[in-house]
Amino acid sequence: MPALLLLASPLPLLSQPTRLAQVSQPDPSDPGNKGAEVYCFMRKAGNDHEVSWTAAYALIKRQSASLFKTSPEHAAVMITEAVVKSPDAFPDCGRFIGALYGSEKPAPLRTDIPASGSTGPVPIPSGGGTTRNDRYSY
Repeated sequence: MPALLLLASPLPLLSQPTRLAQVSQPDPSDPGNKGAEVYCFMRKAGNDHEVSWTAAYALIKRQSASLFKTSPEHAAVMITEAVVKSPDAFPDCGRFIGALYGSEKPAPLRTDIPASGSTGPVPIPSGGGTTRNDRYSY
């Protein structure tokens, strides 16, 4: 009989509702949340990463109560944490977070693209250029 009593006692604990994925509401006074709000709003409005990041980082630096200046890396983490903790408060902002860590880089300018209509190899200019001896004369 005591064994049945032991098995029955944990059942009320298991039958209580639990929330596995509890999403918290953002703290409006938290600089990370304010930065995330500015960054996400500006990105959704069509601004590029650089402009949005500059505005969000400036806000985080000015709003932080820390004795030391908030580093750009820490500010990026603060924005990321705010978006991850409250995805409902920042809908569709997750797709912009990668840009905070360098995934959005402008394409390098290519100067070796041939003129339109030309599909052959690009000729190498010759004559009077740098010689092997000139190249290594430090």
